[in-house]
Amino acid sequence: MSKALQRSSRFRPRGPVVLAILDGIGRGAGDEADAVTLARTPTLDRLWVPGRSMELRAHGRSVGLPSDDDMGNSEVGHNALGAGKIHDQGAKLVARALANGGLFAGATWQSVVRHGQTAAVHFLGLLSDGNVHSHQDHLEAMLAAAAKAGCKKLFVHVLLDGRDVPPTSALIYVARLETFLAELCTAHSGLVAAIASGGGRMHMTMDRYEADWPMVARGWSVHVHGEGRRFASTTAAIETLRSETAGITDQDLAGFVITNAAGAPLAPMHDGDAVVMFNFRGDRGIEISRAFDDETFDKFDRGRRPTVFYAGMMEYDGDLHIPRHFLVEPPMIDRPMGQLLADVGVSQLAISETQKYGHVTYFWNGNRSGKFDDRSETYVEIPSDNVPFDQRPWMKSAEITDRLIAEIRTGKHAFARVNYPNGDMVGHTGLMNATIMAVESVDLQLARLAKAVEEMQGILVVTADHGNADEMYQRDKAGKIARDKQTGVPVAKTSHTLNRVPFLLHEAGADISYHIEEARLAGFTQPAGIANVTATCLELLGFVPPDDLEPSLLTWRS
Repeated sequence: MSKALQRSSRFRPRGPVVLAILDGIGRGAGDEADAVTLARTPTLDRLWVPGRSMELRAHGRSVGLPSDDDMGNSEVGHNALGAGKIHDQGAKLVARALANGGLFAGATWQSVVRHGQTAAVHFLGLLSDGNVHSHQDHLEAMLAAAAKAGCKKLFVHVLLDGRDVPPTSALIYVARLETFLAELCTAHSGLVAAIASGGGRMHMTMDRYEADWPMVARGWSVHVHGEGRRFASTTAAIETLRSETAGITDQDLAGFVITNAAGAPLAPMHDGDAVVMFNFRGDRGIEISRAFDDETFDKFDRGRRPTVFYAGMMEYDGDLHIPRHFLVEPPMIDRPMGQLLADVGVSQLAISETQKYGHVTYFWNGNRSGKFDDRSETYVEIPSDNVPFDQRPWMKSAEITDRLIAEIRTGKHAFARVNYPNGDMVGHTGLMNATIMAVESVDLQLARLAKAVEEMQGILVVTADHGNADEMYQRDKAGKIARDKQTGVPVAKTSHTLNRVPFLLHEAGADISYHIEEARLAGFTQPAGIANVTATCLELLGFVPPDDLEPSLLTWRS
């Protein structure tokens, strides 16, 4: 049995330790692309104190992704923050399972193939190489394997990205996929392989945390029933939908259905088919999985529900076992911080609005739903507004802070974690002015929170799970801001970034026994990253961090 946390003889906190995760607020280049720098942020500026601040890595290998060219994301970021260890994550696990053949040897894939030898196999997911929710390489590997195994009808239902990749890049990925499918058909006699339906990821199918079930209903109608606006090709659909709404990006395009030569939907789903959700990330795969899997389902009227074999790329919820069948085992994250504290009865608070509530609960807890201890844990979800994020860039930051301060003042919670989603959710719109306002809204609430923590003689810890708002324009290979060749206007960027994120400590008083000594951190086996925050918070809570965690960032005065 693992050893319980031990109290430290070096430090005992006077008040609560509050960890504020400023989602998507990284440390950018400080130029015209950097909404964080352009925003008025007196609180962040005030808290950036030598010896109490530094930058941390939140991407690539520092959060378990395959390479340092991979952007961090909210899922892996909160896994790292909650676990205090670096675990191989979805993209890396899937790539390994494809490379070593483990995915194709598994019982789930074999069931997919059996269905595909007598009916159709439908692949549903995000079509891009963003490597946050999915990767086109994974899709192509499975299509090739299915064709080789004798499946005769392969259909792809594409969700257009424009969020983890350039905002209007969908046709690049569509052209690549259509070329690949044509080559498959040439290589395998009698094979039919084509795109069957599609739409933008923020318009349909990929809702999360039950914020907007009508999104999922729209996807269900298009993918499953073939009900939607009809087009002869995916390219025609995308070009037409773009022409009808000036400035629209791929993620917001309406759903569409591809037709056969007779003008009927090419591939609605039928009894006996197999469906593979090829997204590996869990949060935006759970709801559509429930629509396929749940026998009792009341979120929307599914109409005709075909009897299909449904499989996810991974298990998206390990506690609720969603979906029932999956291709690759998720990372096994043992004894995350929430469990360590629950095991010794430390009172904890987790709070955010709906858009990021699961990040400070499910992902923080190592991909587990529910609490470790009902008696010592309090989870608070502030319902998000169901409006475009650029229209209310302040989101629910004030309401989150109201409730958080009220909870802190009860004196009940020794540790609190909060996520402010604004920098990420508004940053994904690609709209600079709205994102500046989003960052300013967070900074204003951070000022309120810092004052409340001071009043309770606590310690405020501030960081982020990845960058986004810190780089709102695309850059060319030389690192210069990319501009439209005709207008000279910077090209919007809607994805996360490779930038580092802030790490700030704030405690009132002059006699503080800890500081950040970057010379000591240079001796770490790998660059300091957000996984180091866990051990740091445990030390501030008065515990000795377990040896298997990434080390604390603190140096203590002897």
